[in-house]
Order: sequence, then C-alpha cells, then structure tokens
Amino acid sequence: MTSLFELLKTRRSIRNYLPKEVEKEKIIQITNAALMSPSSKRSIPWEFIVIEDKQMLVKLSECRSQSSKMLAASPLAIVVLADKTKSDVWLEDASIAAIIMQLEAQDLGLGSCWIQVYGREKDEHQTSEEYIRELLKIPGQYGALCILSIGYPNEERKPFEIEKLATNKIHFEEFKIQ
Repeated sequence: MTSLFELLKTRRSIRNYLPKEVEKEKIIQITNAALMSPSSKRSIPWEFIVIEDKQMLVKLSECRSQSSKMLAASPLAIVVLADKTKSDVWLEDASIAAIIMQLEAQDLGLGSCWIQVYGREKDEHQTSEEYIRELLKIPGQYGALCILSIGYPNEERKPFEIEKLATNKIHFEEFKIQ
C-alpha cells in the first residue's frame, strides 16, 4: 500500500494518456472514494458525471479556449458539481472530493489533470460553466467546479523533490517574512 505522502509526492498533472479504457472497477473505486469525502455539516452537496463517450469528450474539450483540449484524447472525464442550495461552501466541498478522486486515481496507477471550469470562459460570449451546463443538462442549482481527465499515463513526470519544496511558505507560531 502506497503511503499518502508518496501519493502526494508522485501525483503530477498528466495530460497525455494511452488509448486504453479505464476499467469499470477503477471508475467505481475512484467515485466511491469521492463519496467518502468530507463536506461541511455533512451536507453532501457534490455530484459527479462520468463521461466515457468519445464524442462527448471532444465536446467537453471545447469548454475553454485553452487548457481543456486534452479531454478530446482522454479515455475518461469526471465532471465535479455541487448543489449550491445545500452548502454555502460548495466550492470547498467539491474541491476536496475532486482531489480525493485524483489521489485515488494515482493510487490505481492512473494519471489525472484538473481542468478548472468555475470562473473560466469558453469564449467572450459564454462561460465554461454555462457551456457544460447546457451540454450535460445540469440543473441551475448546481455549480460546475472542474473536470478531471483520467487515464493511463502516456508521459512521465518526475516526482516532487523534497529539497526543492517552498518551505519558506511554512510559518510557525506567527507569520514571518523571510
């Protein structure tokens, strides 16, 4: 079993995937991990849309002018949503669930990349969220946070080097300018 520290050290954004399906058992394990995510007041506001259909992945790849194109060649995407009427901190709750899915994917030998949707633009006429809402028939009370692309990596990324971490960002007892 991989330690959480090792998962964090080796989890990097992967944007190139092998043309290989992600097994249903792994998809279930990834989404079940998200269902165990903590949420404010146990409001459980998140919802997930699993996309494997190639045509829909191509359409989703157009949700932003940049940074989403890799979805067209991804074997799997998970759209992370949350019901804004259930939690005033839905962004945080959905973010926790999304990173838990990324860590579970990493533990299963898969790569992933977070594609930000909330607060982003498809083009000058439409937000990424509006585009995805229309495309996937998402009701208005749900906010779309991100899309996770997931698949078997077709690229290698070096793990974080502990000695190169920005340890000056850690403060003890009080904030100290360094």
